[in-house]
Amino acid sequence: MVFSSIPFLFFFLVIFFIFYFLVPKKYKNIILLIFSLIFYAWGEPIYILIMIFSSLVDYYNGMGMLKYDNNPKIRKRFLIISIIVNLSLLFFFKYIDFFIGVTNSIFNLSISKLNIPLPIGISFFTFQTMSYSIDVYRRKINTEHSLIDFMTYVSMFPQLIAGPIVRYDVINKELHERETNFSKFSEGLMRFLRGLFKKVLIANNVGLLFNTILGIKDMSFMLSWLGALSYTLQIYFDFSGYSDMAI
Repeated sequence: MVFSSIPFLFFFLVIFFIFYFLVPKKYKNIILLIFSLIFYAWGEPIYILIMIFSSLVDYYNGMGMLKYDNNPKIRKRFLIISIIVNLSLLFFFKYIDFFIGVTNSIFNLSISKLNIPLPIGISFFTFQTMSYSIDVYRRKINTEHSLIDFMTYVSMFPQLIAGPIVRYDVINKELHERETNFSKFSEGLMRFLRGLFKKVLIANNVGLLFNTILGIKDMSFMLSWLGALSYTLQIYFDFSGYSDMAI
């Protein structure tokens, strides 16, 4: 995918940092939200509407629970809406073709599969918004009043594509009040570069070695173990490098 290319990622981050550090403090979440939406739309411009829809549903569910704070039945209705909407989105995009295939097999039908491409990161942002509604219902967190801040939480580009799922209570404080200085910036930059090093120089290269070994028909015992080891290292450093960059 185009946004996975290193030149695009580097250019995107440079432009983002310039804007982020130039704008006043109260506008930083707006910049983060705009660049997160651009980042997602660059890969799938149409499916960004699904993420926005999921965010709006749970934002207004939270506001509804706040409005009817003393009415448990209505609060539960908002929770049910959140669960139904988010799980329906997941089912439709991830399992509808599987469901059609099973239905065809059981009832001897010939319903055509939809072959709908899976939206990037749909599992992460739907579970993320749904977890927010669940925590508001359980009164573990307060309702977020700012739509900008809530959508920033949902769409934040470092973890949007492949997670991890971030609970709202973990990032709530930093959404509204965070300190930015050169020391923390340099520390974050070094961690990002360390992750980039793991991904590009280690994971990608041992991955090439594994693919080469995989193409050999008559493998020796040692070559088989080398292939297994290279695949193990590829998976480990790929995930470790991404985790460093996401953090």
